[in-house]
Amino acid sequence: MKKFYKQFKELPIPKIFLIMLCMLFTGTVAISQNLKKVTGTVLDEQGETIIGATVMVKSSGGRGTVTDINGKFTIDVPDNAILVISYMGFLKQEISTEGKIDIRVILKANAQELETVVVVGYGVVRKKDLTGATASVSSKTLKDQPVASITEALQGRAAGVMITNSGAPGSNSSIRIRGLGSINDSSPLVVIDGVPTDLNLNAINQNDVESIDILKDASATAIYGSRGANGVVLITTKKGKDGKGTFAFSSNVAVQDAIGVPKLLNASQFASLHNEMMVNAGNAQRPDFTDPTTWGEGTNWYDELIQTGMMRNTSLSYSGGNEKSTYYVSGSVFDQKGIVINTDFKRYTAQFNNESKTLSWLKFGNNLTFSHDKKRNGSYDILGTMRALPTQPVYDDEGNYSGPGNNAQWYGDMRNPIGTANLEKNETKGYNLLGNIYGEATILKKIVFKTLGGIDYKDWNSVSFSPKYDWKPIPVPQSTRGEGWNKSITYLWDNTLTYMDTFAGKHSLNAMIGSSAQNNDFRYINGSKKEFLSDDYNQLNNGLLEPQIGGGRSEWSLLSFFGRVNYSYDNKYLLTATVRRDGTSRIASKNRWGTFPSFSAAWRITEESFYKKNNILSDAKLRFGYGETGNQAPLDTYAAITRLNTSQYVFNGTPVATLYPLVMPSPDIKWEVVKQWNLGVDASLLNQRIDVTFDTYIKNTSDMLVGMSVPITTGYSDIYTPQINAGKVQNKGWEFTISSRNTTGAFEWNTNANVSYNKNEIKKLDGDVPIYFGSQVHAVGKPVSAFYGYVTNGIFQNLTDVNNYALQVDGGTAPGDIRFRDLDNNGVINEFDRTFIGNPTPYWIFSMNNSFNYKNFDFQVYLQGVAGNEIYNGNRVSLEGMSTTVNQSVKVLDRWTGEGTSNVIPRAVYADPNNNNRSSNRFIEDGSFVRLKSVILGYTLPSKALAKAYISNARFYISGNNLLTLTNYSGFDPEVSGVDSGNYPFTRTLNFGIDIKF
Repeated sequence: MKKFYKQFKELPIPKIFLIMLCMLFTGTVAISQNLKKVTGTVLDEQGETIIGATVMVKSSGGRGTVTDINGKFTIDVPDNAILVISYMGFLKQEISTEGKIDIRVILKANAQELETVVVVGYGVVRKKDLTGATASVSSKTLKDQPVASITEALQGRAAGVMITNSGAPGSNSSIRIRGLGSINDSSPLVVIDGVPTDLNLNAINQNDVESIDILKDASATAIYGSRGANGVVLITTKKGKDGKGTFAFSSNVAVQDAIGVPKLLNASQFASLHNEMMVNAGNAQRPDFTDPTTWGEGTNWYDELIQTGMMRNTSLSYSGGNEKSTYYVSGSVFDQKGIVINTDFKRYTAQFNNESKTLSWLKFGNNLTFSHDKKRNGSYDILGTMRALPTQPVYDDEGNYSGPGNNAQWYGDMRNPIGTANLEKNETKGYNLLGNIYGEATILKKIVFKTLGGIDYKDWNSVSFSPKYDWKPIPVPQSTRGEGWNKSITYLWDNTLTYMDTFAGKHSLNAMIGSSAQNNDFRYINGSKKEFLSDDYNQLNNGLLEPQIGGGRSEWSLLSFFGRVNYSYDNKYLLTATVRRDGTSRIASKNRWGTFPSFSAAWRITEESFYKKNNILSDAKLRFGYGETGNQAPLDTYAAITRLNTSQYVFNGTPVATLYPLVMPSPDIKWEVVKQWNLGVDASLLNQRIDVTFDTYIKNTSDMLVGMSVPITTGYSDIYTPQINAGKVQNKGWEFTISSRNTTGAFEWNTNANVSYNKNEIKKLDGDVPIYFGSQVHAVGKPVSAFYGYVTNGIFQNLTDVNNYALQVDGGTAPGDIRFRDLDNNGVINEFDRTFIGNPTPYWIFSMNNSFNYKNFDFQVYLQGVAGNEIYNGNRVSLEGMSTTVNQSVKVLDRWTGEGTSNVIPRAVYADPNNNNRSSNRFIEDGSFVRLKSVILGYTLPSKALAKAYISNARFYISGNNLLTLTNYSGFDPEVSGVDSGNYPFTRTLNFGIDIKF
C-alpha cells in the first residue's frame, strides 16, 4: 500500500502516511424524490487532495461514496441533502447541498488521531484497520535525544523490542523483536524508504527520520518472505509539504562521563595481596613489597584511560512545495569524542527527498541519503587497563612509557595500556549512499502502477598502524601497517500494481501484486607490511618486510513475487491475506524457492448494531493472525557448494600451487522458517482518553541452521564445517501497551507505557547434542546461549572440610578454596557436574514515559528497564581471581584469610591450584534494572517575540540521559548482551539544544 500512497501528495501532518482502505457506504434504499448530481473535491488545509475520503448523505441509510485518485467525488442527492465528509486523521465536516452542484471541502486535521497511521510492507494503513501486530514511533518521540544512532532513541519505546548498545562511538546497536528466534543471526530486516538494507543505523541523521514502524508478527512480516522471520523495522524519512518553504535548524552540545566506575586496589593494597598470593603458593615474595604501606596510592590506570566525552550535532533542513511538487533537503554534522582516549566518531549526512507531479496521472520522486563517517577506535583495552599494576607508573624516569620487570610472577606481563592506546592507530572511513527513484502512473481510475529503483552502496576502508617501541616486558622491534578496502553495492527493482475500490455500499477492497529483484556484489582487499625507514612515512609502498595481501568477492541475488489483499466489510470485519515467493542464489536449485503465506482478521466489536455506544469503551477490536516467514541471514553465500582453498608446498625445492577442498557442501540447505500465531486486542476507553493494545503470540522456528559434525577422514576440515537444517526454537509471550491523556487544557499530561514478556527455549538440535562455547551453551530445553558451569557451595574453612568432601583437584584443594557441588554424587567434581546456571535473555522488558506541557514549557521523564535475566560478569574472573599478577577489585579485601573470615570470596593463591575461577555461578549476577533513561525540559519562545526576526518557532531545551540506574548488578552497567568482559564504559549524558524554524 505504500507504493499506492506515493501517487498523491503528502498530508499536512508528517506522521500521516495514510492510504485509505476506501470505505464505501453506498446506500441501497430507493429514493423516490428527484435527485441531482453533485460533484466536489476534498482537500486538506494545505490544499492537497485527499483520496479515499468518505462522502455520506446524512440520514440516508448508507448512501455515499469515496473520493477518487484526484480527491474528487460524484453523488446523487436530494436538493436539500446534508453531506458528511470524513477521513482518518481529520475532523468530520457537514456540508449542505442546497443550491449547490459543485462543492469544495477543506478538512481540518484532528490532532487526537494523528498517530493512528502506520507504515506496513509496500504500503500504509490506518491503525484502526490493522489486523497484524505492529508498533509505531514518531519523530516527536525521537527528538531531543543526545545519541549517535536512532536505535538508541528507540530503546524501550515499543513493546516486545529489545535494543542494546555497546556505548563505543560509532558502534551499532543490537535489535531483537520478540526474543531470539535462532542461535544464529536474529536481527530484523531494516527497510529505509522502501529499500532493504544492512546499513549501520548510526549513519542516519535522526532529525531526518519521520517515523519508525515495527512489524512484529508473521502476518505483518510475511510480505517480506525469507527475510521477515525476525521482524521488520520500517524507517520513513521526512518529506516536503505543500506551502511556504521552511528552514529548520537544530543544534545540541552534550558532555558525557563514565558511570559504574570500578573500584580497584591501590598500590599498597595490591602489594599486600600479592605477598599473600605468593606465600599461599609457596613462592618467593617480591623484594620491594616487604612493607606494602610505603607504596601509597600508586597509579590509577583506569583514570588515565578515561576522559570527559563530548557530542555535537548540528543539522539544517529546507522543505516546502506546491501543488505540483514537494521537496525536503537537509545536511548535518555529528561529532563525538569518546570517553576513552583516542576514540571518536564523526558523521556527515545529506538528505534529498523530492516528489513531482508531471501530469495529472503521473508523478516521479526520489529519496536519497548520503553519509560519510570517520571512526577512530584506538587500541584501548578496558579490562587490560583495570588489570594493570598500580605499582607501575605510566612513564619511567626517562619519560618513556614504562613496562613491568622481567619476572612475570612479580611484575606481571601487561604491556603499558596507555602507551598502546596513544600510539597505536585504528581508523575506519565509510561512504554510504542509500536511496530510491520511483515513478507512479494511474493507469485507470482505480489502478496504480509503481516502479522503484533502489541502491544501497557502502564503501569503507580501514587503516591500522603500530609503531615499533622498546618497552618492557616484550619490545616490538618492527612497525606494522595494515590497510583494508571493502565495497558492497546492492541494486533493487520493485514493481507493484494496486487496485482499490469500494462497492455494494459496505465492501472495501485493496489488492496489490508485485515483484522485487535484488542483487548484491561485495568485494574486499587487504594488505600489510612491516618495518619502515621512518615511522612518520608508513605508507605500504614504504614497507620493507613481510608483505601480505588478500582479497575476495561474493555475490548473491534474490527474486520475489508477492501479493496482498485487504478487505473490509462495513468497517467492522477486516481481512488481510498475503503471500510471497522468494528465490535465492544462496541455495541449491531444488530448495531455492520458498513460499511464505499469511492471513489475519479483525472484528471491530463496537461497530456492531447490538453494541450500545458509550464513553467507557468507545472502540474495541479483536485481531487474529498466522503467518510463515524465513530467515536467510545465517546462510553462507555459497553454502550449497564445495568451497576450495589454495595453498603452496615445496616439492624437490620448487614451490607448487595446490587446490584443496575446505568446507564440505551442504546441498540440502535451506532457510530457517518461522511459523507464528498472534492474538490481539485494541481498545479505546473513557471517550478515547486511554488507548490499550494487548498481543499474545507463539513463535516457532524450524529448520534452524546448526553446525554439522564432519569426520576428518572425509578430507574436509573439521573446523570449518557446513550448516544443516536441524534445529528448532520457540518463543512465546505477550505484550501490553497503554497510552493515556491524563489531563487536557492549559496543563497537559500524557503517559505512554509498555511491558512485554517472552520465554525462549531451544526445542531441537542436531541429535540434541549441546553446543558449548565459553561459559555458555545451546541445549534442548534451555534458552538460547544459556549460561553453563559449576555450582558453588561455599568455602572450605578447614582441612577437615576438604577431606570430607568430593575430590575437586587432587593435591590442589586447600582451606579457603571454593567448594563446588557434586551434582552426580560420584565423589568427584568434574565436567559432568556442570549445569544450567543462568539465562542471558530478559523475560520482561518495560518502559514508561510521562510528558507534561504548560503554556510554553514542556517536560518529559522516561523510565526503561528489563528483568528476569542474568549476566556473566567476566570482568570478575580477572579482577577477583587473585591467581595472577594483575590488579584486583576492592572486593577482594573481603577474601578468605582464615577460618570463618569469608564464605563467598576464596583465598588468594598464585596459579589457582583449585581452579576457583572456573566458569560457575560465582560470576552469575542478576541483570535486572530500572533506569531513568532520559529527562527533558524545554521552553518555546512566544511567537510574538519572534515575529520581527522572521522566526516562526524557537525552542530551547536541556536533557539528561542515563541519569540513574537501580540494579543489583556489580559491573559497569547491566545493559550488556549476556557476557560482560571489557566492554566500553557506559555513559551519563547532559545535553543542551536549540530548535529554530523560519
